[in-house]
Amino acid sequence: MGSKLNLKNYNYILFIMVSALMLFGVYVINFADESYTNKQLIGVVAGLIIMITVSLIDYHFICNFHTLLYIFNILLLVAVLIGGKTVGGAKRWFAVTDKLTIQPSELSKIILIVFMATFLSKEFEEERINRPLTIFKFAFFLGIPCALIFLQPDLSTTLAIVFVLVTMLYISGISYKLILTVLLFLVPIISIFIWYVQQPDQKLLYGHQVERIMSFLYPSEYVDEQQANSVMAIGSGTLNGKAFQEELKGTTVTEANLVSEQQTDFIFSVIGEELGFRGSVLIIAIILIIVLQCIRVARRARDSLGMLLASGMACLVGYQSFINIGVATAVLPNTGIPLPFISYGLSSLISISIGMGIVLNVSKQIKKY
Repeated sequence: MGSKLNLKNYNYILFIMVSALMLFGVYVINFADESYTNKQLIGVVAGLIIMITVSLIDYHFICNFHTLLYIFNILLLVAVLIGGKTVGGAKRWFAVTDKLTIQPSELSKIILIVFMATFLSKEFEEERINRPLTIFKFAFFLGIPCALIFLQPDLSTTLAIVFVLVTMLYISGISYKLILTVLLFLVPIISIFIWYVQQPDQKLLYGHQVERIMSFLYPSEYVDEQQANSVMAIGSGTLNGKAFQEELKGTTVTEANLVSEQQTDFIFSVIGEELGFRGSVLIIAIILIIVLQCIRVARRARDSLGMLLASGMACLVGYQSFINIGVATAVLPNTGIPLPFISYGLSSLISISIGMGIVLNVSKQIKKY
C-alpha cells in the first residue's frame, strides 16, 4: 500500500469549518462577557497557527513518541494535584500568571488519543487485538490518567475520555464476543454505582456531583437552577435571537447574569438566546460537518494508525459537543465541559487545535488504490 503526500489531498473543508467555528466563538463570547473577547481572539490566532504547523508534521513521527507523551501526561496530572491552583474546590489548573492558567486535563484528551491509537494499531496489525491481555493493558493505560483526572475532581472530563477511548477500542476491531462480555459486567456495575451514590453516607463522589446526578434522575424533586436558567435563555431566543433587537437590550439572561461562567460551560445558552433557533442549528450543523469530515479522513487513511487518530478526534468533538449542549438544554446532568472551538479557554482551544492538526495531516496521506 502506497500513499500520496501533497496539499491537493489536504482537507480544506475541515480547515475552513474549524476556523469559522473558532472565529464564531469569539463573536459569541463577546455577548457573554466582553472582557474575554481579546483573550479568546489571541487564543484563536495561536490555535490556527498551531493547527497549521501540526498538520505539516507526519503523524507517524508524532506517534513515535507516544510513550514519552503518555509519561509526560501522567507527570502533569500528578503535578497539578500537588501544586495546582484550586478554584471552586477543584484543583485542575497551573497558574502561569494571575490571569493565565493551563488545564492539563484538556491536553490529556489529545495525548491519550495519540497513545491509544498507536497502541491499538500495533495490537491490530499483530493480530492481538482480541486477546484478554490486550484488553487488560488498555484498561490499565486508560485507568491511570482517568483516576488522576477524577481526583481533581473532574468527573465530566473523565467520562468524556472513557467514552472516546472505548469507542476507539471498538473501532480497532475488537470482537463482539468480548464486547458482550464487558457489557455483562458493566451494566450491573453501573446499576450498583447509581444506587450507591444515592446513599447518604457514600464516599465516592462530592456533594455537588451527587446533586447533579439526582437532578437528572429526579428532575421534579431536584431542580438545577443554573440549567433551568440556561433553558430559559435558549427558549427566549425564539427563532431569530435577541442580538439584533435593540428593544430587548437589558432583558437577556446573559445580561442579568443568571447563568454563572456563561462564557465556558454554558456558552450554548448564549448562542440560543442571542442568535435564536437558527443560530443554534447553524452551530450544530458546523460541528456535525467537522465530525463527518474527521470520519471521512478516517475512512481514507493510509493505515490503521491514521484511521484511529481521525476516528478518536471525531469522537472527541462529537461526544464533547453532545455533552455540552445536552447540559445547556437540561437533557444531561449538569457537568462542566467546554463546547469545542467555541467555549472560552486557552487550554481547550490549543488542545483541540493540535488534534485537528493531526487529522489534517492524516488527510494528506490517503490510500493509493
